[in-house]
Amino acid sequence: MAVKIHPSAIVSSLAAIGDDVEIGPFCVIEPETVIGDRCRLESRVVIKSGTVLGENNWVFEGAVLGGMPQHVHMPERPGKVIIGSGNVIRENCTIHRALDEEDATLIGDNNLLMANAHIAHDCRVGNNTIFANNVLLAGHVTVSDRAYVSGAVAVHQFCRIGSLAMVGGQAHITRDVPPFVTIDGLSSHVVGLNQIGMRRAGYSTETIDVLKVAYRLIYRSGLMWNDILEHLQTDFAEPPASLFYQFLATTTRGIIPERRLPPGATLKLRRADESESNADDGEGQWRVRVTG
Repeated sequence: MAVKIHPSAIVSSLAAIGDDVEIGPFCVIEPETVIGDRCRLESRVVIKSGTVLGENNWVFEGAVLGGMPQHVHMPERPGKVIIGSGNVIRENCTIHRALDEEDATLIGDNNLLMANAHIAHDCRVGNNTIFANNVLLAGHVTVSDRAYVSGAVAVHQFCRIGSLAMVGGQAHITRDVPPFVTIDGLSSHVVGLNQIGMRRAGYSTETIDVLKVAYRLIYRSGLMWNDILEHLQTDFAEPPASLFYQFLATTTRGIIPERRLPPGATLKLRRADESESNADDGEGQWRVRVTG
């Protein structure tokens, strides 16, 4: 089918444009780019050199795909951006090329990148992920299939987010997020399994129960790290629980801890006037104190 290109768009003759592609007003398509069949580019989209788009991608206003990596040592010959099929890339998203010409920033299939999301150089994003508004991935971050990253989350370079993990809004991710867990946005700590996401993905109650046992082994058993890995490898060898061992055994940054009280801690209610050391926050008011 015919390609529809708005008269105000600038499309290089050295760009490879597939069938039934729509290119909106004021778009810029640079040389050495590939736009697959049935892609739709709204107005002011910029597809820069070294970018490959698969089929059926929908790119919204102001997105810039294939920009140079933001790095103090700007490469003369950067790598590529390779994007799969069926992705929705909303307004003003930016995705940058890899640092080395032999590498690529990779985005899989059927992902939703909401407005203003940023994917830095050398990132790896799987399939069926969701990135809410203003998510920031630093360089070399990996996000696995079906992960959900909420609004304004910032992820430190080289961190990984596992499959079906759910990261709460405004979290600061400085270590790896294991698969299947939920990160609380306020504390940036693990607060349990992402059971809603797993059920939506079709996981049975029995499968989720097995993952709960593996989760308690990791976060609540009190075992040493090598012992945890040994138990995961031997006792949870079948998927999907086997993803825990695969992920933890390959971490280089460590994993995000759980947000819960230390073993043996209790919550005690104390009156504000019970102790002279307490701040005077009003007669008769109660406050919570953690004691070990």
